[in-house]
Amino acid sequence: MSDIIEKFNRYAGDYDRWYDTHAPAFDSELAALKKVIPVTGTGLEVGVGTGRFARALGIQYGVDPAPGMVKQARLRGIKALEARGDTLPFKNRTFDFAALITTLCFLPDPQPVLEEIHRVLKPGGRIVLGMIDGDSFLGRYYREKEGTFFRHAHLFSVDDAIHLLTASGFLPGQPYQTLFGLPTDMVGTDSPREGTGEGGFCVIPGEKK
Repeated sequence: MSDIIEKFNRYAGDYDRWYDTHAPAFDSELAALKKVIPVTGTGLEVGVGTGRFARALGIQYGVDPAPGMVKQARLRGIKALEARGDTLPFKNRTFDFAALITTLCFLPDPQPVLEEIHRVLKPGGRIVLGMIDGDSFLGRYYREKEGTFFRHAHLFSVDDAIHLLTASGFLPGQPYQTLFGLPTDMVGTDSPREGTGEGGFCVIPGEKK
């Protein structure tokens, strides 16, 4: 088990409680994700974690390499499997949509994972990236702050994420952004805005070509 997987496995409860403590940030991210997540169809979250996002977004299936995370996701009613994103245990053209939410930055090599998602999506299926923009104020904050899960992550810029999507066979769509201040300072939910460059958290959809 890699160091980052072991960390998520060991601190699954702490990770999950962060979203309770910072509810306005979680609600803001959800609002942005709902702009592009389909409301019907069979969905998969790769890097499902504790299943908090999947349950709130109506995503039925999930995979995660950390057994502690998978256990909590199952308790939330997600059909979660312990698996890696670059070897998804599903047949070709299984899902209508798939999501990677704050997962891209923890992947040692994102390209095989995106290609696997492309494989398991139906023609015209949608991928949704939810990510901390590495070029944003929040990306810089997390890189400098000790003791966060993002401290040793590779926080991609929006341009780099779009390049990865395109190289994996997806046509990127309209992005949305939210988190216009630090999560620790938020007292209300931020409304998502089109585009990028201001918000710390960005959502980028892509369509399988």
